[in-house]
Amino acid sequence: MAARTVLHYYNGRGRAEIIRWMLAVADIEYEEQFCTTLAELDKLLESGDLMFQQIPMLEIDGMKLVQTRAILNYIADKANLYGSNLKERAYIDMYVEGAIDLVTLILYYFFLPECDQEKQRNLMKEKAHNRYFPVYEKALEGKQYLVGDKLSFADVYLIYDILSLEDFHPDILQNWPNLQAFKKRICEVPTIKKFLQPGSKRKPMADATYIATVKLLAFR
Repeated sequence: MAARTVLHYYNGRGRAEIIRWMLAVADIEYEEQFCTTLAELDKLLESGDLMFQQIPMLEIDGMKLVQTRAILNYIADKANLYGSNLKERAYIDMYVEGAIDLVTLILYYFFLPECDQEKQRNLMKEKAHNRYFPVYEKALEGKQYLVGDKLSFADVYLIYDILSLEDFHPDILQNWPNLQAFKKRICEVPTIKKFLQPGSKRKPMADATYIATVKLLAFR
């Protein structure tokens, strides 16, 4: 009997949402165990499974993986989403690192004082238009995917970023035709289309309960 795949995190997007995306694209069935109290987090800490004393953690293939990027790399390799050669992998890594930088602006937003949130929303848009979107728009010129001729980890991270940004700026792709076409095309990938439907494990934008939980458990 195969070992269960279990994702341990808070009941919200945060640093685990891209893991959910990757598991969905890889068509890997998994369970979720949410940390909602100090006692639940302390139990994980006392188990010794959290190498750096933080979540997310993914139980998969008999291992207990921590650190978001390590988890994502494992899923990408397992699901053949990491390019066909070393050169492609290097480009995937560069595009992913850019996507991480961009989405981090969103992750921080929810924990800023209300007086700073409008500035952060504007910063998301400014950085997307002036630093990140030009790179991805150029990379997609005449191409279906960012790297090579098949879906990769980089494509998954980019569509995750785009949809996350659209929660704040619905018209953010207005002047980016290649990114518009990319979004339309990638959202039709069967596993992604399924993940975007109601009832999936995709999480909504952070609400007050999620923010309070993270502040209690992660910021102590």
